[in-house]
Amino acid sequence: MPAKNKNSKSSKKGRAKAKRGVNQALVKSLAHELRAEILAILNERMASPNELAKELGEGLSQVSYHVKVLKDYEVIRLVKTEPRRGAVEHYYRATSRAYLTDRDWHALPKSAREAMSADLFQMVLDDVVASLEGQLFDEREDRHMSWTPMMVDERGWKEINGLLDATLKQVLKVQSTAVKRLAKSKEEGINMSVAMLGYEVPEKAAKKAPKRKAKGKGKAKAKAKRK
Repeated sequence: MPAKNKNSKSSKKGRAKAKRGVNQALVKSLAHELRAEILAILNERMASPNELAKELGEGLSQVSYHVKVLKDYEVIRLVKTEPRRGAVEHYYRATSRAYLTDRDWHALPKSAREAMSADLFQMVLDDVVASLEGQLFDEREDRHMSWTPMMVDERGWKEINGLLDATLKQVLKVQSTAVKRLAKSKEEGINMSVAMLGYEVPEKAAKKAPKRKAKGKGKAKAKAKRK
C-alpha cells in the first residue's frame, strides 16, 4: 500500500471527477466512422495500416492518417515493426477494449452512433453466420438464445437496460477470471460470443411478435370436441 500523503484527499477527488467525466479521447476517436471501424478491428487483433486499408477497402494514406489520430488519442499503441521491401511496417493494437459509458455515448454525434450501431450489428450477424456455417451454433445443447418482444413504460425501459449493463459487467468479469484459469491450466479455450440487444421497435414490427394461445381457450376447445 502506498504511504498516505497530504494530497491524498485531492487525489481522490481527482480520480472521482475523472471517473464521472466523459472519456473524451475515446469519444473523439469514435466520432469518425472509419476510425470506429479501425478501432473495432484493433480491439480484436493486431494489424498494420496496410492490412487495415486492404480489409476496409480504403486508401492507405487515409487509413494511415486515422491510425495516427487514434495513436495520438492513446486508444491504440504500436506493438511491433517489421521490415517490408525496404520500408518498415508498423503494427498496432488497441490499448484497451473500447467501452462507452452512457455519458460517452450521448457525447457522440448521431451519425457516429448510427454508424457504430450498424457496424456492431453487422459484426454480430457475421459472427452468427460463421458459427452456423461451421456447424458450431447448435453443437452445444447449453448455448443460450432468446428473443423477447414486450411492451414497457419509460421506467421499465430504464430498468431493463440497467440490467443489461450490469450483466455485461458480470460477463466481462467472468471472462477475465476464465482467462487467468486458462493461463494456469492446459485446458483448450472455447471461442465464445455474447450479444445483448435492447432496442425500441416500430409499431409494425411489434405486431409481428408471436401471440401465445391462452391455456383456458385450448381446454375449452378440447372439451367441446369430446362432446
